[in-house]
Amino acid sequence: MTQPAPSAQHNGPDKGALTGPADTPPVKTGGRKPGLGLRLDVRILSLLGVLAALVLVGGITEPDAFLDTGNLQLILTQASVIGVVTVGMTFVITSGGIDLSVGAMVALASVWATTLATQEYGFAGIAFTAVVVGLAAGLVNGVLIAYGGMVPFIATLAMLASARGLALMITDGKTQIVTVDSVLSLGLPDSYFLGIPPLVMMFAAVTVIGWLILNRTTFGRRTVAVGGNAEAARLAGIDVRRQRLYLYLLSGLCCGIAAFMLIVLSGSGQNTNGNLYELDAIAAAIIGGTLLSGGRGTIVGSVLGVLIFTTITNIFALNNLQSDVQQIAKGAIIVAAVLVQRRTLRGGET
Repeated sequence: MTQPAPSAQHNGPDKGALTGPADTPPVKTGGRKPGLGLRLDVRILSLLGVLAALVLVGGITEPDAFLDTGNLQLILTQASVIGVVTVGMTFVITSGGIDLSVGAMVALASVWATTLATQEYGFAGIAFTAVVVGLAAGLVNGVLIAYGGMVPFIATLAMLASARGLALMITDGKTQIVTVDSVLSLGLPDSYFLGIPPLVMMFAAVTVIGWLILNRTTFGRRTVAVGGNAEAARLAGIDVRRQRLYLYLLSGLCCGIAAFMLIVLSGSGQNTNGNLYELDAIAAAIIGGTLLSGGRGTIVGSVLGVLIFTTITNIFALNNLQSDVQQIAKGAIIVAAVLVQRRTLRGGET
């Protein structure tokens, strides 16, 4: 008897691409080489080792200033804003996309949420506006890329320019001061819970939710599948265009949340907010282990990447080192991370 032809669903990548979590692929998966989970754990441990080494350097060079509780709180608070953006960026890169407009979206959301008209509605008005503006900008990106057929690089580059221009138009180049006490109080030590700033708790919540979505939901598995092989994902029944739309909406949502956090941190809205956030977010995701080509993403690694960059910045500032040397150091770390990724892939990891 003639055997039936195999369905299109089995012509794509191995089943692990559709069923395994992103940070730690399943142990028993067709096509996976033994020890993959161990290698991924080693990557995270390596990042923790780098972070521990930086803490050691900071403790040796400026022990009183670096190890001060206030300075450690400052490092975590500064990492929180860009960290939330990086969580959204991790999803986008895992799907094989890129978002160059995250910094501009943060700026646009922050200035729109701090206009005099918005501040009349108090805390709720500022928070709601920041999130809605971020979602709207992400929606535009998603529609252009998923349904307009535009390359993510071009679409988000256009959003970068447009959002920056609109933010400048709203502010007329001026700083918009926040006068809502309930918003400003979140950045004061009196609002800390057990010594933890509220912004850090917000970052922790976004990180946990992001990890759960990427590793424990169908949405996360579809994101990995689209990034690994979009055509195979389509043949497997995934609506690739809708998935990409949702991912850029998620990125916009993270930018809106980050904009509100930045408003709390700075007490103002400026068209220069979020400058170069896109580069920092992409760099943090890459050194954390997220593949720039898509198909693999790790929230934990991205968060560690953010903490590493923020700690480096803090150490340089405490030691009065020039910012150009700091940028060179960050560039060297990015290059080293990419080279390690390439070597790992050649060794058989996918």
